[in-house]
Amino acid sequence: MENQQGQTHQNMHTGNVPPKMNHGGHEVFDIHEVLSGAIDTLNSYTLLRQHVKDQELKDILDRQYQFIQQEYNTTVECFKTGQDPSTPTQSYKMQQGNDFVYGMKPSQPKKPLQAVSEITDEWISGHMLGAVKSSASMKTMSALETTNPVVRRVLADSVPNCIEMAYEISLYQNKHHYYQVPQLAQQDMQQMLNSFAPVQGQTQMPDNNTTH
Repeated sequence: MENQQGQTHQNMHTGNVPPKMNHGGHEVFDIHEVLSGAIDTLNSYTLLRQHVKDQELKDILDRQYQFIQQEYNTTVECFKTGQDPSTPTQSYKMQQGNDFVYGMKPSQPKKPLQAVSEITDEWISGHMLGAVKSSASMKTMSALETTNPVVRRVLADSVPNCIEMAYEISLYQNKHHYYQVPQLAQQDMQQMLNSFAPVQGQTQMPDNNTTH
């Protein structure tokens, strides 16, 4: 049987592999982790939404929730069928600029929550950031060992979306001084920037087959 790319996949013991069974064992476990992580993120967003005070953060949470939910459905569909999903992976578009404010200002040391009443927008946005960063790592690692070409592409295409969502949250946090970005001293930074030089010309690889 041929899959959607016109290729025939074989199992050395059972013969032709139908598209919906075109998954390696390692891949199956990895996708289970990816989908379970997506559910955890969606559940966290649902629970946290009621505690959000800032409307801007609530808008970010709602947009990301809807996007993650659709991406989850796309992944589930191609994982179960082994074929192209009815709704392809979309590209997440954040609605902020991309200007970070550098430098540190004094702030209270962080510590674990002692009660639900202590939940703040800073904590919520930090939890959101951790969730999408974790998803980016899991999807990247899973895509590296996914054998099904459609699932592999869906995972790979969704990684930039995780990056974009994490960037959006970090920008929001930076604006409110939750995510502060220190810089190196200018002299140190300049030295680091000039630590590497481009290769000049085309390097010839040695021929190890040369006989002596």
